[in-house]
Amino acid sequence: MIKAGNAAGRQAPVYSLVIPIFNEEAVLPLLVRRITALLDKLDGRAEAIFVDDGSRDTSVIFLRGMAAEDPRFRLIELSRNFGHQIAITAGMDAAAGDAVIVMDADLQDPPEVVLDLVAKWKQGYEIVYARRTKREGETLFKRITANLFYRVLEQMTSVDIPRDVGDFRLVGRKALDTFKRMPERDRFVRGMFGWMGFKQTAVSFERPERAAGETKYPFWKMVRLAVHGIVSFSDKPLRLALWAGLAISGFAALLGVYALFSWLFVSSVVHGWTSTVVIISFLSGINLFMTGIIGLYVGGIHAEVKRRPLYVIDRLTGFEEAVAAMRNAETSKDVPAGRERRLG
Repeated sequence: MIKAGNAAGRQAPVYSLVIPIFNEEAVLPLLVRRITALLDKLDGRAEAIFVDDGSRDTSVIFLRGMAAEDPRFRLIELSRNFGHQIAITAGMDAAAGDAVIVMDADLQDPPEVVLDLVAKWKQGYEIVYARRTKREGETLFKRITANLFYRVLEQMTSVDIPRDVGDFRLVGRKALDTFKRMPERDRFVRGMFGWMGFKQTAVSFERPERAAGETKYPFWKMVRLAVHGIVSFSDKPLRLALWAGLAISGFAALLGVYALFSWLFVSSVVHGWTSTVVIISFLSGINLFMTGIIGLYVGGIHAEVKRRPLYVIDRLTGFEEAVAAMRNAETSKDVPAGRERRLG
């Protein structure tokens, strides 16, 4: 964990933009121009925090130069690729603003929509999320699977996660402080904000196609994200395992009664191995499936008890103060809340 604070006498920003980056060199020049224009339009001090999640292209070189030129730009370089949700967390840990806006770098989250999010925040909403009404530049398969993704989350999770809403949202300081007190390692950020409640509302927008580069969320990555969300916020898979086990046990009992009846009263019973093999295979498959579900939860517990830091920061650019990395998150609990800003 790394801590960072504002320099003495420096006025804290009102707005903080958090933008995770992973191999986005093709879109960065256009992104920076539009972010700069947005910062100029905001009615208060603002900062843009770029979080490089282990990019292998020239993204870091470009952003280092921008952070050196514009004092409103910050850059956090993670030591490796920790994943999109962790990169978001790193940026939000560093954010000093009263309103923190999370958005993707591919310009499918239009920076201009931030002004609408801010307008709703000023009306008293603590969390304002951007809801997609149209998805341009996506295949039919992508749209179908995305719709299925949100429907599954809606049915399986125990919290209210709005449909057609990603991580593009504005979060007030109260909600952000709550988010930073949530210590889980297996993160599903949109579910975490849905869980905490507060006064929330939506701003609708038409999502444009990607400005450049390739999507960082292909089908199987979306599947993994859905699994993380379900396991993190629902015990329904465990309940499914329980009821499926009871149903299969009942079916096996009925089959046993039928077999006993046939043995006692039906003389023409054909003895064979086919039915035995089919039944054993079926029950074995169900057993492995249920064991896998339980394994997901046990694996989550295993990740939590190790207490490793969520991420490791390699380099900071644009922050006035930075101190040495702390060994673990527990050390930070000794510092009274509100005394300093933290990264990590």
